[in-house]
Amino acid sequence: MATVADIRNGMIIEFKDGYYTVVEFLHVKPGKGSAFTRTNMKNLKTGKVIENTFRDSDVMTEVRVEKTKKEFLYRDGDFFILMDSETYEQITVGKEQIGDLEQLMMENMEVSVLATAAGEILGIELPTTVIQTIAECEPNVKGNTASGSGKVAFTETGLRLMVPFFVEAGEKIKIDTRTGDYIERA
Repeated sequence: MATVADIRNGMIIEFKDGYYTVVEFLHVKPGKGSAFTRTNMKNLKTGKVIENTFRDSDVMTEVRVEKTKKEFLYRDGDFFILMDSETYEQITVGKEQIGDLEQLMMENMEVSVLATAAGEILGIELPTTVIQTIAECEPNVKGNTASGSGKVAFTETGLRLMVPFFVEAGEKIKIDTRTGDYIERA
C-alpha cells in the first residue's frame, strides 16, 4: 500500500477499473484545510489521461511492474508474436495491448514488455526512435523549400505522417515513437 506522499512520476497504481501511470503530480498544502495531491494519470490499456485529486488520507495500491526485453517477430491477425532473445520463449500479445504503436513496430525490433508480477501484460514500450522507409508520398515540386508545412507521407507499415518537401518515396527516415513525428533522414 502506498500513501499520497509516495506519489511520483512514472509510478503505476491500481485505480478504479485499471492500471494507471502517474504522468504529473502536484502536492498542494493550502493555508486552510488538509493537504491534497492533484495528478494526471494515463490508463495503461486505453492511453486515456485523466485528472484526479487524492486527499492526504487516501491509500492506493502500487503495482510492481517488470520490464523485459523481447524481439518482435511477426504479426498473426490481431496478435503480435514476441520472443525472448535469451531463452527463445515466445509470447503472444493482443492488439488491444499494443494500441497505436502497431504502425511503428517492425519485424526483428527490440521492444520492452511491461508486465505485473503475476504475469499480466500491461503493454509495451518501443525505443525512442525507429527507422522506416517511405512507401508513398507526393512528388517534390520545384519551388518547394525545406521550410514550410511539409507533405503527407506513408511508411512501409502504413503510418501516416508529415514530412518535409524534400523527402522522396524510398528514403529511410527516423521517427520519434513518443509523438509519431518525423525527425530526420536516416
